[in-house]
Amino acid sequence: MKKPSSKIREEIARLQDQLRQAETREAEHIGRIALKAGLGEIEIEEIELQAAFEEITGRFRGGKAPSTGRKNAGDGRTGGEPAATIAPSAHAGSPGEA
Repeated sequence: MKKPSSKIREEIARLQDQLRQAETREAEHIGRIALKAGLGEIEIEEIELQAAFEEITGRFRGGKAPSTGRKNAGDGRTGGEPAATIAPSAHAGSPGEA
């Protein structure tokens, strides 16, 4: 038996709400980790930070990071150029640092 379109729309709306909630939880989790690492205390362009996150993602997935839907996130790099790396000791700071 086929579902009527109204039921399908209700299901889509429910799934979209679940997706928003899951993305919010994930963003809060990653945000807390980033703040603990000291990212809230440094000034960095969003594009540079996204490139660094994509590099980390690729490292943990054992290969190249998945596409974000934008060619190199609009940062002007060509396919063969590596993303700028951030040395953890240079930005994370120590717990006693003011």
